[in-house]
Amino acid sequence: MTEKTKEFLDKLANGSNVEAGEAFKDALRMKVGDALDNARKDMAANMFNAANPEPVSYSEPKPEVADPIVATANDGQAEMDLTQGTDTNVESQPDS
Repeated sequence: MTEKTKEFLDKLANGSNVEAGEAFKDALRMKVGDALDNARKDMAANMFNAANPEPVSYSEPKPEVADPIVATANDGQAEMDLTQGTDTNVESQPDS
């Protein structure tokens, strides 16, 4: 028996009905508060523990990547045009 419950019964036995009513309310508040705290702790402990151990995917599956295509020039040697991308422009140079 809790302290609050014993206090309620003592006051009821003494004929102090008003004080017994307040003691009853206090005992009930304590009991409900403890139950809510326990439920809150259980919920917090189980909130992120999934029943399903498989990871949950919220996105679409990634597409499969095909083998890359390797482009070769003539004899397998890559050619590079070094005239492209330079700062000098043929049109902007004066004719000699």
